[in-house]
Amino acid sequence: MSAQRIVIIGAGMGGLTAGLELAHQGLEVHIVDKAGAPGGKLREVAVGDAKIDAGPTVFTMRWIFEALFSAVGERLEDHLSLAPMQILARHAWDAEQRLDLYADMQRSHEAIAAFAGGAEADRYVAFCRQAQKTYQALDTSFMRDSRPSLTQLISRVTREDPRGLMHITPFASLWRALGKYFKDPRLQQLFGRYATYCGSSPFLAPATLMLIAHVEQEGVWMVDGGMARIPEALAKLAQARGARLHSGVAVQEILVKGGRACGVLLDNGERLEADAVISNTDYAALAAGHYGASLRTSVPQPQPDQRSLSAITWTLNTRTQGFPLLRHNVFFNGDYAAEFEAIFARGALPAEPTIYICAQDRADIDSDPPDGSERLLCLVNAPARGDQRAFDESEVSQCRSSAQKLLARCGLQLNLDTEAGVMTTPAHFEHLFPASGGGLYGQATHGWQASFRRPGARSQMPGLYLAGGSVHPGAGVPMASLSGRLAAAAVLQDLTSARR
Repeated sequence: MSAQRIVIIGAGMGGLTAGLELAHQGLEVHIVDKAGAPGGKLREVAVGDAKIDAGPTVFTMRWIFEALFSAVGERLEDHLSLAPMQILARHAWDAEQRLDLYADMQRSHEAIAAFAGGAEADRYVAFCRQAQKTYQALDTSFMRDSRPSLTQLISRVTREDPRGLMHITPFASLWRALGKYFKDPRLQQLFGRYATYCGSSPFLAPATLMLIAHVEQEGVWMVDGGMARIPEALAKLAQARGARLHSGVAVQEILVKGGRACGVLLDNGERLEADAVISNTDYAALAAGHYGASLRTSVPQPQPDQRSLSAITWTLNTRTQGFPLLRHNVFFNGDYAAEFEAIFARGALPAEPTIYICAQDRADIDSDPPDGSERLLCLVNAPARGDQRAFDESEVSQCRSSAQKLLARCGLQLNLDTEAGVMTTPAHFEHLFPASGGGLYGQATHGWQASFRRPGARSQMPGLYLAGGSVHPGAGVPMASLSGRLAAAAVLQDLTSARR
């Protein structure tokens, strides 16, 4: 091999980011993915002639992508068309109780004052200030660190700000922290939902997740053409720099020689030798031996009872009536604690779920609904038990019926039972992402130690590196991209050291 060769398993955001950076540095990069198109969990589903985002739907932390594009000599705006959102999401509890959260803090303050009173609005501002302090304390000391430890975190935070640990409050749950800011249980629900952004329960996740409030205040964008344009852009840039994308072919085994990862065996019989391998899969697949028995001990053993949330989703192209949908909409149930108790304690679908709807033909302001059908992603939280059992039709039917009753109570007429769509369950997600049980975010972020249990970019097997939402710094499109940059940096550092 004239240039050092890197094989990347998985064309999700972490794998594409790492592949782009390594190809830009002149390495020979091969990205292998069993799917027919890049994106991983950031995928599109076809419903008739319509293509609908069926994975992540929110674009935040723009600076991460600006830095990535700049590192390879490009400008983000030359490859993606982004529009900033004014209303981040519309929230409803019934037909009368409705609250819009804005990108502008003052407008949110006014909306909350009208919804829950001036005192709650003032407490919202105090909450946002605390969220900003938490974000600033963890930005460089944790999120951008290749493999942070608790002692390193404490040292860095206190060195930058002697009172920095007071801003993190890692030992309290998010729900308990929210109770100190908000007296209205509806606002506790609204901001407690941030825990679900990383697949966790607000009653078990640490208060540090309040930093998501600050992330949203920094900006949320709509991607012209849908979220799938992001991996498309990264794949094109990587290929322009010589990276080769192998689509529709799966990795059967990671090859090991002399105690070091040295390539992969594809399911078509082809062998790709490599100087390093990056696994952009859920690391549970390595621990389960899906890529070879010798790789089982290369990563920590994940705990099935600590998996993150899965979901039941309905990807629809259908008509709606009543409720004035925006791009992002959340419909809350009447018993938030019962929802998460059912999922995490009993492994069951909630009796009444919270429902998220991304209306992909709507903007972020009120307007007339589209003529005819519109593209929707409807999602309810579910336990990650897809490798243990499939929910039978009666369970799914009960969940769907409860969801439709809640939507109707909020004024939205929508038929989730329509044939004009695709339903995805935890069992389907397990098939797409093996060994995850259908969990969409790796291990749940429950308790203050959870973030430190995620593996870093380097596995215990020399030559094998990790990227993706199941490893540090966590789940979500920006975090998975950061993991790819961290993996690429580790590969470059180790290969340079080996040459020396």
